[in-house]
Amino acid sequence: MNSSAAFLSPSVAAKRLGISVKALRVYEQHGLIAPIRTAAGWRTYGPEQMRRASEIAALRALGFSLAQITRVLQSDHLTLKTALTVHQATLEEQIQDLVATLGKVRGLREDLMDRQAPQPDGLAQVPTSVPELRVAFNLPWPWGGERFELRAIGPLNYITGPLGSGKTRLAMHLADTLSNAVFLGLDRLTDYTTVKLASRTVCSRVDQALACLVERGAAPSDALIILVTALEGDDPSGLIIDMPEQGLDKATQVALISRLRERGPKARPLFLLTRSNAILDLDAVGTRELIVYCPANHSVPLRVAPYPGAHGYEALASCLAPPEVRARTEGVMAWRPGIA
Repeated sequence: MNSSAAFLSPSVAAKRLGISVKALRVYEQHGLIAPIRTAAGWRTYGPEQMRRASEIAALRALGFSLAQITRVLQSDHLTLKTALTVHQATLEEQIQDLVATLGKVRGLREDLMDRQAPQPDGLAQVPTSVPELRVAFNLPWPWGGERFELRAIGPLNYITGPLGSGKTRLAMHLADTLSNAVFLGLDRLTDYTTVKLASRTVCSRVDQALACLVERGAAPSDALIILVTALEGDDPSGLIIDMPEQGLDKATQVALISRLRERGPKARPLFLLTRSNAILDLDAVGTRELIVYCPANHSVPLRVAPYPGAHGYEALASCLAPPEVRARTEGVMAWRPGIA
């Protein structure tokens, strides 16, 4: 038997794994798998690569993000146990919501079988797994008052765009429009009020969160402490953070976003105003994550799907940069009022 038979082409490997060839490429791009190259440069997958790919595919099928899988595969079984525990809690919360909804629907059907018309208030009380949060307002300057609406706002959302696109004004207006939401600007880096006023309970949660982040590779810093204190606070009900990557190195950014992705579906909405591709990794964005892109020409901001070919994807990808590049251009402004 030819030993080359043990090595599979991308199409055959993908078919055996039950995934797409594109998924294999994404795994490779994230450093999760390294296919063997033939003398002609073609990718092939041997037994070891197939074993690793099957593990990744299995974790993806369970709902893990690529960032979570990376951490699990690079660590020991204890990390996997922790990740599975968190994931199980999220799934159980979703199941409880579905059971409550199912019970209400069953009750309504029984009323109908008894020829009792359901009351309007009864229908209004039918629970949903994740209540849809939406917001609508007229866009502020530099726009011209166009109507803007966001639907299906989830726990984790992003706002991005090139310099001068108005994304900061959009974020601030969003904070004013959402009920009990707060805009956390860059002045937080010199203002320790949030840390000083934190309750003992919040401080305990901050300590636990920092320990978890450090374990994942984050570097402790004042910027991280201030950010985590705001994230772990009891209020507000919504939080819009300007440049969460400010003052954080790449490893810390990766650790931070991976932890934020583990929040349950009922977590308060969080908007991250970012231009870092470590925070907004388009290959790792989940199905419930929302991306708002502000075009440079001040046309109405649009929601962009995180895959090539989607409307606005190329422009979105072009305004994101690695943390090291963002560090080099820190403080650069495209335009300042009153300066020619």
